[in-house]
Amino acid sequence: MALFGNIGYYLQAYGILDFLLPFILVFTIVYAVMRKTKILGDEKKFDIIIALVLGLLFVVPHIMGVYPIGYDPVQVMNEALPSISLVAVAAIMLLLLMGIFGTDFSKSAAPFIAIAAIGFVAYIFGSSLNLWTGPSEVFGWWNPELTELLIIILVFALIVWFIVREPKEKSEGSAMLKSFGKLFEKNK
Repeated sequence: MALFGNIGYYLQAYGILDFLLPFILVFTIVYAVMRKTKILGDEKKFDIIIALVLGLLFVVPHIMGVYPIGYDPVQVMNEALPSISLVAVAAIMLLLLMGIFGTDFSKSAAPFIAIAAIGFVAYIFGSSLNLWTGPSEVFGWWNPELTELLIIILVFALIVWFIVREPKEKSEGSAMLKSFGKLFEKNK
């Protein structure tokens, strides 16, 4: 465990976490957008220069300490991205579970997942900017008892839905088995 602690310490001490990783992330995103949109034509060198300048403009003021306290984009990014990654992993796990159980995710729940993801991202970035620290600050009427009540109502609603829903027609195998079988089909 001490080895990984030392690696983290060296990454922080040599500015990898404060300069190099944010620079690479901003450079890559800007470069990818420039290449995809072709704003400046097909010339890669112009896209590289624009991405380089924007990446440096993003991290150099952080290194020099000229951003106001609490509004440093590198600090906001370093605080927000782990939470965003957690939401992304949770969304992928939800998709995986729904795929395993054969749910047609594209039709039924996609709008709800999109709204929830946007809400999570807005909440996480707002928390990183210290705009609020919890649901009670975003919604003045929110309290822990309300959270418990909503969870209980959700659990009971799911139970009732599973009991009273109309059963689907039986198909020949689940969606997962069908997709697994397609792996072994001969391509024409």
